[in-house]
This record gives sequence, structure tokens and C-alpha cells, in this order.
Amino acid sequence: MEGKIIYRIHELTEYINWIYFFHAWGFQPRFAAIADVHGCDSCRAMWLTQFPEEERGKAAEAMQLYKEALRMLDGLDEDYRVYAVYRLMEANADGDNLLLDGKRFPLLRQQTRVRPGDPYLCLSDFVRPLSHGTDTVGAFATTVDAEMEELYADDDYKRLLVKTLAERLAEAAAEKTHETIRKKIWGYAKDENLTMKQLLREEYQGIRPAVGYPSLPDMSVSFLLAELLDMEGIGIRLTENGMMQPHASVCGLMFAHPASRYFSVGKIDGEQLADYARRRGYSLETMKKFLAGNIESAS
Repeated sequence: MEGKIIYRIHELTEYINWIYFFHAWGFQPRFAAIADVHGCDSCRAMWLTQFPEEERGKAAEAMQLYKEALRMLDGLDEDYRVYAVYRLMEANADGDNLLLDGKRFPLLRQQTRVRPGDPYLCLSDFVRPLSHGTDTVGAFATTVDAEMEELYADDDYKRLLVKTLAERLAEAAAEKTHETIRKKIWGYAKDENLTMKQLLREEYQGIRPAVGYPSLPDMSVSFLLAELLDMEGIGIRLTENGMMQPHASVCGLMFAHPASRYFSVGKIDGEQLADYARRRGYSLETMKKFLAGNIESAS
């Protein structure tokens, strides 16, 4: 099952995780709480008084930035859209590989425990093996209108603002699409009833690791996802390094298993690197380039 969704910007605003927006501008998470404050002047003034006097200047900057971000979103809403494409596939685990509608999708496994006794995790652990019947795994990609990233070429501040908002909108589209899939399309969480805060804290069943996440660190798997999804149909193209254009794009996998959780693959040794390169069909040198941050120095 596959589909495409086109979002108006105002449909995604409440799904924006403002903590990451403010982080991109150098603000600590506590300043992102301005997004939870009612828009009236008295409410904002009360919010400011909660900060120590030496932090009120920074809080006032955050408040002004948030106000300008909302104004820009309103201005973009008429002319620009955000897109999502998804696919639900028959899936099985085959060792450290997934089989997605029969296509092999190699994955990496942890080799360092976070705590003594923890298992060494791989994303395939959250999918039924071949001997236990068929399972389901989802894939998704989201992006913005490419023209959005080119706006305000002569205004450095507004150009940075639109770029950081575009990134948040792509993530918000992934959040909303995942919610729709869980509750309506895949339907494994039909009775889910979470507040927006709970949603952004990922209190739902299942996970949505994107390419580049610690559990899915190999950027080259973007090429595998492009074979499974019609990314070009929503305007995404891949560079030779697997980076997505527009930059404000996200792609990844969706897992429903109640025990599924995020983890970091971390460092891998030369033996796993060689095995993974073989499974991906790449030379060892090419694989090293994609996984430079995950390779033990001795590899």
C-alpha cells in the first residue's frame, strides 16, 4: 500500500517541534516554551517574568523570533506546500537484513552495550523473522517546495529563518504522516489519543528512524529508499553522497513493534564493516566513506 499526501503549511504548524527550531538559532530548550504561551501580550509578559533578570533579554529575543516565525509561516501558507510519500510493505527479518516486498535492505548491529546485559540491537530485531510469518514495515519521505529554500536571497536573516522553518515543516510532515498511518492507514494504533506534547515526546507505539539517525546512520540507504518510494514524485533528488535535495527533506522507516525503540549503532569493527559492504554491494572503501563516524579506528 502506498500513497502521497500534500499539506498546506497551516495543517502542520501544530506539529512543529519548536525545541529543534530554537536550537538551530542557538537557544536552549527552556526558551522554546514560548510556543506554549497564549499569544496575548499579557501572557507573554508573564512568561518573561519567569526568567531571572539576566536571562530576560535572551527570552525576549526568543519571543520575537517566534513571533516572526509565525508571521513567515502565515505568509508562506498561500503559495507553498509540503509533501509526503509513504509505502507499507510486507516485511521479514533475515539476520541483520530486512526483506521489504522482497527487496533486501541491509542494516547495522550494535557492538557496544550501553548498559551491562543489554542486547546488541539492530532494527531488524523489531520485525518477524522468515520462520514466523509475514510482518509489515513502512517507509516514508517528506519534503517542501524547493522554491521555499531559495526565498529572501538578499536578506540573510529572513533566508536563514525560512530555511530553518522549512526543515521543521519537513519534520512536522513526517510526524503528521506517521500519526495518520498509525491510526488510519496501517491502523495498528486506531485508538491512539495523544496530546500534541505526548506526540512530540514520541509516546506512541512504534518508531520512525530517519536516515542519518543513530540507528540508521548510513546515508547510502537513501538510495534503497528511493527504489522503494517515489521520491522524485514529490520533488526529492539524491546527490551522489545520498543527501536529499531540497535540504529540507526527511526519509526513513516505520516500525510498529511495541518493544521497538531508538538506539545508537555506535562504533562497528572491521569484520562487520566488511560484511555490511558485501551485503550493500559496495566496495570497502566506498562503505568507509559513508560510515566514517561509525568505524573503529583500528578498522
